[in-house]
Amino acid sequence: MRVLQLVTERRPFFDAQVAALDAAGVESTVREVPGSHSPDEPRTAAEYARFLPEVLRALDDHDVVHANYGLTAPFALALARRPVVLTLWGTDLMGEREWIRQLSRVSAGLADATVLPSRRMAETLGRPYTHIPFGIDTDLFRPIPRESARERVGWDDDRNVVLFPYAPERPEKDFPRAERVVEAADAEADLRTVTGVPHDEMPHYLNASDALLVTSRRESGPMVAKEAAACGLPVVSTDVGFVGDVPGAAVRETTDGLAEELDRVLADAGGDSPACVAEGPRLPREWQLETTGRRLRAVYERVLCERNGTATVGETPTTEGGGAT
Repeated sequence: MRVLQLVTERRPFFDAQVAALDAAGVESTVREVPGSHSPDEPRTAAEYARFLPEVLRALDDHDVVHANYGLTAPFALALARRPVVLTLWGTDLMGEREWIRQLSRVSAGLADATVLPSRRMAETLGRPYTHIPFGIDTDLFRPIPRESARERVGWDDDRNVVLFPYAPERPEKDFPRAERVVEAADAEADLRTVTGVPHDEMPHYLNASDALLVTSRRESGPMVAKEAAACGLPVVSTDVGFVGDVPGAAVRETTDGLAEELDRVLADAGGDSPACVAEGPRLPREWQLETTGRRLRAVYERVLCERNGTATVGETPTTEGGGAT
């Protein structure tokens, strides 16, 4: 099976998904929107216009088109010559820009199948979908002895470290609240931020820390909470995205509640590695990359059968959190 993967920009979890599909017997060709994107300088209309002929040239050699992120969906749907699977990432469906949210919802209604990585997104979507979480590379995100992890990242002290895994200037991540949480906690701890480091270095920062603190106002994820769990690092978070499904995550809404949970996990931590390394992290099977690849292939098989009028196989969509429309 050959699938044309359309994406606005390649992210580590997307590349891991492509690798999982390859292991499941799906050959992917990736086409990325030309140009570069930042919050201050989004891609131009001209760059998106250049994307269409790239998609058109690649289309005939593939069985399915998989649009990753809502902004890529119109390019897949406009051609209407192959089954279209749409995966919404979160900010396309739940972000600040109404026109992107609306485009994503309309595109989901036109696609042959819609995939959501988080069930929390379903209330906004309001139509059938298939829930397939982004998988975690457990060969990369794994327990590492704290002493060697701290040496790797250059943290040479013995103080408790609370990791804030985002750029402090991003308002939706609410870094000022993270500062208030650490100040309100009884435990002595340093709040440290990490952003812009290579993805394959993140396991060292996670293992060098004593707790992960997420104070976001909204998230479809956060992926970093899954990655922390794979490393055995305790997670303290506001109730956003799928964080409540993360094994052992402490979810609270108030600043004092977050501080109490932070005190608890810091008291439980200690030794040369994160608190739950002794038992080994226990991640849901659906978070394994192998499961991600297998389930996405089943979606591709289903939409191909439905388009060809043959017996339906593969993943069946659900209406959890929303209804068929």
